[in-house]
Amino acid sequence: MDSGMAPANITASINTIPMLNGSNFKSWKENLEIVLRVMDLDLALREDFPPALTDKSTSEQKREKQRWEKSNRMCVMIMKKSIPKAFRGTMIETLTKAKDFLEHIEKRFVKNEKAEIGTLLTNLISKGYTGKGNIREYIMEISHLASILKALKLDLSKDLLVHLVLISLPTQFS
Repeated sequence: MDSGMAPANITASINTIPMLNGSNFKSWKENLEIVLRVMDLDLALREDFPPALTDKSTSEQKREKQRWEKSNRMCVMIMKKSIPKAFRGTMIETLTKAKDFLEHIEKRFVKNEKAEIGTLLTNLISKGYTGKGNIREYIMEISHLASILKALKLDLSKDLLVHLVLISLPTQFS
């Protein structure tokens, strides 16, 4: 698990993980997993807690447990660094396994995706071209909102998008 990365590179990698907020869970998790994988620290997220060591445990089993424990500590520290204290709550402090920690965070923020879908749909439906600026840019904004909704597993048909654009244009575009 020794990634052999220079401290500056480690810091730079960790800093690419966005601060978790109410609406970016999906991209936060994706960035987190990429950084942990690149740094070879994702063992605790990929594998379950190793069995307890006994007198008969081999040196390989001992090394594997040490690797898992280091991975777990690092994963939890990196996750905590990218979550504002206000979001952590007291329950998170009791979670010591990275996989449990991530699952708990996911449960809290998956609900926010539904709220985000509602907000995006409201923006899409209520958006209107004001006559200022480029009409092409306005259509690109609508397309961008649709692509975000698609990423959130709400795919809108092209016909619906065309209709939304047309009804949102002022009468001068009839």
